[in-house]
Amino acid sequence: MADLALLYEHPAWFAPLFDTLGRRGIDYVAVRPDGHFDPADRTAPARVVFNRIAMSSFLRSDEHPIFYGIALLDHWRRAGARIVNGPEVLAIDSSKARQLSLIAGLGLAIPATRVVHRAADVEAAAATIGFPLVVKANIGGSGAGIVRYDSMDELRAAIADTALPTSVDGVLLVQDYVPARNGTVTRIETLDRAYLYALDIAGGGTFDLCPADACQVPGAPIPMVSTDPGPELRAAAEAIATAAGLDVGGVEVMIDDRDGVPRFYDINALSNFVAKPLDVLGWDPHERLVDYLETVIAEAR
Repeated sequence: MADLALLYEHPAWFAPLFDTLGRRGIDYVAVRPDGHFDPADRTAPARVVFNRIAMSSFLRSDEHPIFYGIALLDHWRRAGARIVNGPEVLAIDSSKARQLSLIAGLGLAIPATRVVHRAADVEAAAATIGFPLVVKANIGGSGAGIVRYDSMDELRAAIADTALPTSVDGVLLVQDYVPARNGTVTRIETLDRAYLYALDIAGGGTFDLCPADACQVPGAPIPMVSTDPGPELRAAAEAIATAAGLDVGGVEVMIDDRDGVPRFYDINALSNFVAKPLDVLGWDPHERLVDYLETVIAEAR
């Protein structure tokens, strides 16, 4: 049995991780979420399985592996594997509604939000929030499935024309449009529930963005710089990671320009890090990630 299996879908994002694992001599196998599994088979692909399923996978294929992946990871854990970012984390990752409930339950601020599953309920939900607002898919990925509306008439027209965003699970969020201070959002990365690094990312007024620049279209990167978010936001991100059971992942926050309140709005269990870490951070987080994986593998033997 291999020491480590990486369950992944995107064909290119994890090349730096594969390179680091190979250079460090880690015995690993790369596994795609294709084919089939037998629920009666008690065999796992490795002692440790690292979940790298992306929420944006539904953008690349209608036959995406998000919900299949939750079942598969749960099955492998029942077969005895230690799962890094396990099925309960993937379930949180696949629901912005659950993420916001978790964050608010910790006493942290979130954008005012109403969760619906019928288009008929969107207007009433919007009336409790006011405009401008956004309607977003419960499962988005890379900022997909978010539309801003500036008036009730505009929203009603979208409802009548069946032009609202859609989510692969049928759930929508009606959410206050938060003007991000200086047009930036902050992505705080965590590893083993502890602060790893943070980035300030330009584009606070746009939605189709991904804080890891490996996600970007070549030639059109989103500007981002290393930042220190300060002890309060660091502690908040660690509290969120702990509550979510997040082994490795990011938390996103923006400062509301209207009142200066940090509003947390996303938990992302897929950290593929910045594409040029030495340029942006001055060090390579993949080394720290592999250090962590080595510790988990040793514990699983």
